[in-house]
Amino acid sequence: MGCIEELNYEILLSKVRFKECSTFISSNYDEYYQVQPGYRMMNVFIIGVPPIYVAVDGNNIIFPYTKPCHGTFVLTIHSPEEVEKIKKTGKLVK
Repeated sequence: MGCIEELNYEILLSKVRFKECSTFISSNYDEYYQVQPGYRMMNVFIIGVPPIYVAVDGNNIIFPYTKPCHGTFVLTIHSPEEVEKIKKTGKLVK
């Protein structure tokens, strides 16, 4: 299993409830996908309460990430590879 700290990310929203992450993503992005808990992205697993939304903005991927003992965050990472993967494997919501 990978470590999110090894990736170059930007925090868009911090220390919030999981539902707030879903609302933030669905309200702020035109293209987003639904994935199941346990979805693997950049060698880390996405955990949370469904629906789990992952947005695409150009070559950036925006997703909720729960770090035990620290809370849930919305992160963005530049990753053309993950953008292509989510487009193929995620369920398009909008």
